[in-house]
Amino acid sequence: MFTYTKTTWLFNLNIKRGIKMRIEKIIILTLLLAIAVTGCAKNDSAIRVLLDWTPNTNHTGLFVALEKGWFEQAGLNVTITQPPEDGALILLASGKAEFAISFQESMGPAIAKERDALPVKAIAGIISHNTSGIMSLKESGIQRPSDLCGRRFASWDTPLVTAVVRHIVEKDNGDFALVNVIPNFATDAFSALKTDVDAIWIYYAWDGIAAEVSRIEIDYIDFGTFDSRLDFYTPVLVTNSIWAEANSQTVKTFLAAVSRGYYFAIENPEEAAEILLQYAPELDRRLVARSQEFLAEHYKKDAVRWGEIDPQRWGDFYRWMFEHGLLEKDIGSGGFTNEYLP
Repeated sequence: MFTYTKTTWLFNLNIKRGIKMRIEKIIILTLLLAIAVTGCAKNDSAIRVLLDWTPNTNHTGLFVALEKGWFEQAGLNVTITQPPEDGALILLASGKAEFAISFQESMGPAIAKERDALPVKAIAGIISHNTSGIMSLKESGIQRPSDLCGRRFASWDTPLVTAVVRHIVEKDNGDFALVNVIPNFATDAFSALKTDVDAIWIYYAWDGIAAEVSRIEIDYIDFGTFDSRLDFYTPVLVTNSIWAEANSQTVKTFLAAVSRGYYFAIENPEEAAEILLQYAPELDRRLVARSQEFLAEHYKKDAVRWGEIDPQRWGDFYRWMFEHGLLEKDIGSGGFTNEYLP
């Protein structure tokens, strides 16, 4: 795995979207066994953080806190690791990490199970509003959801993606049956748009900014502004709820350092971008710099403090998921807490 400490990091296989579930499960089980071997030697100050994907500007606050030595000052020995695709919650729930980056939409099905619900809880919203939506090239003329009718939409082919796109198309008086949904796991959104598809779900802070940097003209449909219930929290910082209950002070100490890292990124986006690039030099420097500027205005936007999760907005999305058959039960505003925030 990619493991990041203040001075070293090890390279691991970068598992892309689209790998078959069977292979992914084998990898996750292998990792569980491998980590279990080293997990026995863990001391109380050792904190393991799992990312959701390759390092990017969503994670900058963590790397700032690591680089500035704020974890060390707090008596914590923190390592940041890149897990396999969609493996973070499973590893976290299995006690193989103390914290992970995930998404409200991914957490819902995991905590709403009638049986075997995962013991995970969100403790901070990394970005205060949903910055994901549908991107298309300007020349495609897709300016609103109903314009997707008769067009090719690249989907990750999950129940959530289908439900969200169906919802916004029908809410805009379109016929979802006319949308040509194409399972497409391309990691290069622009290559896909120029060849195989007309529209794709993106996170604006990365692919939208990439379009700006490359001076590619696009149209963008923002989920949150189109329907407030789709203004969910993505990504979020999550902990193992069982471990957290027994180590509440450690959670607060860790979160205080992380919060300090994100406030630094808000106030010093240029320097924060340089710190991220130290740990992920393979990233495009212009993209990181511009994305960091964008997120400096969005990490905390409208929130009373960085990380604060609005119970109403959190619950509205989970109620929407339940109404659309995406959750086994109505969990309302469950699955998060603001109690550990400084």
